[in-house]
Amino acid sequence: MSRSDLLDLFLSCPAGVEPWLEEEVRAILPGTRVEALRGGVAVKSDATGVMRLNLESRLAQRVLIELVSGPYGSEDHIYSLARKVDWTQWISAANTIRVDTTAQRSPLRSINFATLRVKDAICDALREASGERPSVDTRYPDLPVVLHLGAEYATLYVDSSGEPLFKRGWREDKGDAPLKETLAAAMLAAAGWKGTPEAGGALHDPCCGSGTIAVEAAQIACGIAPGIQRRFAFERLLPFQSLRPQWQQLKDAAKARVHAPAVPIYCSDVAFRMVDFARRNAERAGVAQYIQFNGGDALERPAPSLPDGMPGTLMLNPPYGERIEVRGKAAAVRESSGSEQRDTTDEFFPRLAAHWKRAYTQSAAGWTAWMLCPDMKLPSKMRLKESRRIPMWNGPIECRMFRFDLVAGSARKT
Repeated sequence: MSRSDLLDLFLSCPAGVEPWLEEEVRAILPGTRVEALRGGVAVKSDATGVMRLNLESRLAQRVLIELVSGPYGSEDHIYSLARKVDWTQWISAANTIRVDTTAQRSPLRSINFATLRVKDAICDALREASGERPSVDTRYPDLPVVLHLGAEYATLYVDSSGEPLFKRGWREDKGDAPLKETLAAAMLAAAGWKGTPEAGGALHDPCCGSGTIAVEAAQIACGIAPGIQRRFAFERLLPFQSLRPQWQQLKDAAKARVHAPAVPIYCSDVAFRMVDFARRNAERAGVAQYIQFNGGDALERPAPSLPDGMPGTLMLNPPYGERIEVRGKAAAVRESSGSEQRDTTDEFFPRLAAHWKRAYTQSAAGWTAWMLCPDMKLPSKMRLKESRRIPMWNGPIECRMFRFDLVAGSARKT
């Protein structure tokens, strides 16, 4: 494969994120034909484009290079399909491999056996060429291969990313049910937040957990490439060895464009332990100096003071599917009276909306709130009218991104 060879690429993403991933890929590779499909986008690009997409995409889960596709009806057909690939162009027998399989309406009785047949084909091809076969490494393989089985057609890909792209390399401190970095970036993209006074303005996450939304926002505002701190599988593959100078140039250019943000970013959490986690993650991401961290109850913390004329964006992924234990003044009163009552989600959200109406409707430019939640009845519980609701998946959980425009008188009358 030469640098100029066009490759068929598929960038996977969570359901619902495809339109924003398509827009992002067009920005990373201007003039390239991009097609949004279910679960990702398809694009034709060269090897340099593969490197650029891995470095710059905030929304994709993986950058897959299509090798071969064809009809199948048995595991033997899968083996024959895999033997059509010249695997010696990708690795040597001294390298390691791993094969993962996804299936959708596949007629095969054993997906594991289909995976094994691909591995056999790769090993047989290398053994015939060199007399030796590669080893399997299930954690950090040199050649990660993905087999996708549809109802009639099978497709083989090389995973140029290796570890999924949400692993940016900076989040080591995590809380319960942490939000993936790619989903945080998708929330910001869906809200149209670009880290400028004109596109979203200031950002505040009052339920920040380990700080994923705030750190992603700060890196966007600073122009920091999401993949600048990590390694990728393509760096170990034969077709990319001659492109090491180009890869270094891409990384150097990404580092040279980093700048201070034009908008302030705030995050807070009721658990001071999580605020410490968020701060440490931000330090590793190189953006701690650009985020203001606070502890405190989301129901009590006042709205940040914004520069004159700058709008603000509230962005939060509150806990759901569990009780929210509200601390602060309300909890202190209960403890002094011996009460063991705790606020449930049904109590938390109406109180949050009431607090927003009091604290976030005084700014001249106004605040806009975006909340990711699986409860389709959330607006009625908050007694607020949403101006948008966007389908989005948090792993296996179907959610909606609700937008609330926080202006005086926005709460519904009861």
